[in-house]
Amino acid sequence: MAKMLVAGNWKCNKLFNEAQLFVDALKTALQNAGDTSQKDQGCDVMIAPPSPYLAAWAQQINGAFKVGAQHCSHVEPGAHTGDFTADMLASCGVDMVILGHSERRADHAETDQHVATQLRHALDAGLRPILCCGESLECRESGAHHDWVQGQITAATADLSAADMSRVDIAYEPIWAIGTGVTASTMQAQEMHAFIRSIIGELHGDELASATRILYGGSCKPSNAAELFACPDVDGGLIGGAALDPVSFAAIVVAAQSTACPT
Repeated sequence: MAKMLVAGNWKCNKLFNEAQLFVDALKTALQNAGDTSQKDQGCDVMIAPPSPYLAAWAQQINGAFKVGAQHCSHVEPGAHTGDFTADMLASCGVDMVILGHSERRADHAETDQHVATQLRHALDAGLRPILCCGESLECRESGAHHDWVQGQITAATADLSAADMSRVDIAYEPIWAIGTGVTASTMQAQEMHAFIRSIIGELHGDELASATRILYGGSCKPSNAAELFACPDVDGGLIGGAALDPVSFAAIVVAAQSTACPT
């Protein structure tokens, strides 16, 4: 079984000095929450700050956590103002990259083909991608959510080898339950995670499917983290709002550690 992963996605939040202060605050919060050794307790921790902070952030963290980017471009180096490549991220000390996030798809018209190209570039650069998938409220209510998610995953990963796929994490985003007032139940999260694992099994075999980390990218917070992480097919979380507060984020990390190594 792969290590649990708790990945914090800061989105477009925090000024540079606030990001610097967060590191020490998180370390203190983890100590106060009972964390002793992330490596020994089977849980990886990644934080993805805004892109302008990545190089300095990687130096400051100095291996204490994994460094993530929220995006990489689908283009090759060249005359593409404002873009940055996966190789550039790797050269700054970045470990992981979030790809296909619902907000990137909606705000920047990123298509499944864009995501597939980004995924290839990220793997070639030595980064570990977190591939996002998930359906809207309209899609879920129409009953097309399984086909939608399967289409997203297939389009992004169909051309990957099993060796490539072994370096990819997946995050399920129930878009219909994020900021809508509608709540996704633990049972609904588990059902979709199990379905996603079955898709990976069909594409790449059951052994690789069982080893693939599938993160819950809904509204995971300290009050529901332990219940979500106890689901057999939930291998951690892609955390949004709760990742901005070091105490809340530390509590979610400890919940994942407790699930990975129960006492």
